[in-house]
Amino acid sequence: MTQRIEVGDKAEDFALPDESGTTRRLTELLADGPVVLFFYPAALTPGCTAEACHFRDLAAEFAAAGARPVGISGDSVERQQEFAGRHTLGMPLLSDADGAVRERFGVKRGFTLAPTKRVTFVIAQDRTVLEIVRSELRMNTHADRALSVLRTHQG
Repeated sequence: MTQRIEVGDKAEDFALPDESGTTRRLTELLADGPVVLFFYPAALTPGCTAEACHFRDLAAEFAAAGARPVGISGDSVERQQEFAGRHTLGMPLLSDADGAVRERFGVKRGFTLAPTKRVTFVIAQDRTVLEIVRSELRMNTHADRALSVLRTHQG
C-alpha cells in the first residue's frame, strides 16, 4: 500500500547509495541542516536535467539557508554518477533502484515508464516535513518554493 506523507509528518529515516556508491542515511544528511529531497522521474532526461540544474544554480542560496538539496530517483548508481558528472551537480543523487523509498514517500506512479513522480519534500532537521512541492511540468518551481519555505523557517 502506498503511503502519502503530508506537511507536518515526520519523514522516515532511510539509507540509499549515492552517485558514488556511498550509503547515505536521511538522518546523517539532516545532521548539518534541513534537506530538500527532490524525487525526479529519470536522470539525464530534459525535464529532470532542467530541475536538477536549477537546484545546482541555487546552491549558494540553499547554503545560505543552511540547507542542502538531495536528488533521488530509481536510476542506478552508475546513471546517477553520469548525471552528476555531466552537469556538475555537486549534490548527492540517491539511487532508489527498488523503489522502496519512493513508495514510503507516496511518490510512486502506477505505470512503469517513469515510476517516480516529480515531488519535492522540504525536511527540517527533526525530520518534520515543512513543505511538499508537487509539479510535474514547472521544473523551477521545486527549488524556488523550497528556498522560499526555508527562508521563512530560518531564525
